[in-house]
Amino acid sequence: MKAGKDSEELTRVGPGTVMGNFMRQYWIPAAQSKELEVDGTPMRLMLLGEKLVAFRDSNGRVGVMDHQCPHRCASLVLGRNEEGGIRCIYHGWKFDVDGNCVEMPSVPASQDFKEKVKAPAYKAIDRNGIVWVYMGPRQDDPPPLPMVEATLLEEDDVVISFTMRSCNWMQALEGDIDTSHFGFLHVGHLDPEEVPEGHPLQYTANERAPEYHVRDTPWGTTYGAYRTVKPEVIYWRFANYMFPFWTQTPQGEFPRNIQARAWVPLDDEHVMQIFWRKRNGVPQSGLPLKNGKPLGGAKPQPDYQPISTEWLGRYRVTGDESNDWLIDREAQRTNRIYSGIDHIGMQDQAVTESMGPITDHAKEHLGPGDLMIARTRRRALQAARAFRDGAPAPGIDQPAVMMGARSGYFEMHHSVEWRQAYEDMSRAAVRAPKAPPEAVAVASEAVMAK
Repeated sequence: MKAGKDSEELTRVGPGTVMGNFMRQYWIPAAQSKELEVDGTPMRLMLLGEKLVAFRDSNGRVGVMDHQCPHRCASLVLGRNEEGGIRCIYHGWKFDVDGNCVEMPSVPASQDFKEKVKAPAYKAIDRNGIVWVYMGPRQDDPPPLPMVEATLLEEDDVVISFTMRSCNWMQALEGDIDTSHFGFLHVGHLDPEEVPEGHPLQYTANERAPEYHVRDTPWGTTYGAYRTVKPEVIYWRFANYMFPFWTQTPQGEFPRNIQARAWVPLDDEHVMQIFWRKRNGVPQSGLPLKNGKPLGGAKPQPDYQPISTEWLGRYRVTGDESNDWLIDREAQRTNRIYSGIDHIGMQDQAVTESMGPITDHAKEHLGPGDLMIARTRRRALQAARAFRDGAPAPGIDQPAVMMGARSGYFEMHHSVEWRQAYEDMSRAAVRAPKAPPEAVAVASEAVMAK
């Protein structure tokens, strides 16, 4: 991918942009369902550069619409959420969840024209604890909800977290598809001798420069990073990019690793990371070393600022550029934590935010370890441009294709070709309980599609 026009079209997501129009064809996870209470306080919601208001009406339905009242443009965030709609406090005009004006109390009955007024509104629906929003043109007949497998898990079977990051969506996403950084940023201080016998981190600590295979897939792109760890045995780490902004990382055993991240662009320079992970009963306290102590830098959770009502006031961590992402220089100097930052996600946040709001791709010098990143940028941009030129957006009306994506690590005899190894492990994988059997069948076909 070239800098300049390519970079501009890849990173910009507002209305009318190549990537923004492409993303609007897909359902977007936007908020936790519990953030919106029946007849509760309206919420500011930024998505793809648009300032929206979200609310839940008296019947439990979610409304998502332009925050400006179509009368005189006062913000509906200030509105009264009551009796089946949101009422502007300026003149009392009221709108239902579909944006229809249902009352004009400040207009004489004989001059009422509410049937001619509609607020720009988007389809919204709850599924498994998440509010999904469709911002595309098919408001009367939206596509089916996505089948990213982790999002099919019931609320009591999944852990979901939100974290805002102050940088462009693509540079944030790229950390998930860059396996070579793991051996440095996250575990650069790890001595292989300290790792319990048989734990896969031994392989990462012993060989910090894996080799790669990368390919295009029906859902986006896939990499297989490999290391020879025993005679005739390959240690594989597979990860995926899925249209338009989804990733799966290899941090888990492949057959049971049901997880995914959405990197939802709030605007060009801010992104909301939403992480789904199947509950497995294992405490998230980091790898215990042979001496019983946890691995340095593996703090279970970052610290968050209080939620505010600002446009970018949700799920902000306390570490940012103003405090150097809470880096502990003594921990860095003594090699207790390679980066000096005590949380794996915060380590990623620090390096990607430090690149600036939008990475200047003209300054980069990509190497062999960046093959997946280069391929993913190209794949995403090609798909967006193809959509602009009349091709369908991948997976919109065939969401089961996304079920073919699975990530994780495993060992396999060196004689098994890498795509065959992925297919074999995918067919043996444990599926989400609510995954439709027909979707799994379609996914199996997609796994080996060229």
